[in-house]
Amino acid sequence: MKCPSCGSLEDRVIDSRTGGDGLSIRRRRACQDCLRRFTTYERIEAHRPLVIKKDGSREPFNRDKILSGLRKACEKRPVSEERLEEAVERIEQTLQERGETEMDARVIGAILVEELKNIDPVAYVRFASVYQEFTDVSEFTRLVTDSDGGDSAGGDSDGGDSAGGDSAGGGSDDEKPRGVKDTDGAP
Repeated sequence: MKCPSCGSLEDRVIDSRTGGDGLSIRRRRACQDCLRRFTTYERIEAHRPLVIKKDGSREPFNRDKILSGLRKACEKRPVSEERLEEAVERIEQTLQERGETEMDARVIGAILVEELKNIDPVAYVRFASVYQEFTDVSEFTRLVTDSDGGDSAGGDSDGGDSAGGDSAGGGSDDEKPRGVKDTDGAP
């Protein structure tokens, strides 16, 4: 394996571990020339579907694009790279289980949104707000409200533990940001 630092082809494997799903192997390597350590992944070469893009064009499924999207959504969030890799593995496995030769990008996006919902509520809202292309603020507000999980959008506001209680009666309060309470002196 070529060292990412010096380009040497001389390295040795320090540690090998099977991925949690049993479909990949993670190897820690050390370059024999510059002594830098790096990680490589070995995966089964599996059939990958063609992705049907929004404009109707088709391109091969690219796991790196999925990982890149997850990284952007989780930027400056307490989510490890290992957790993102595991999510990509689950997404790939889901696609494999479907066995389709072509898949709409929106279907893959929906699977990704569900993964992010389980990883980090803020990352979920970030990704979904771009992915779902909202046309107005009420759609975004509904997403934030539905995502629940105290530290999504209103986590830093005062009284965040009862913020959802005031709007449980219906959609008429969509204009009110999450976490804003009615007070006695409000007009």
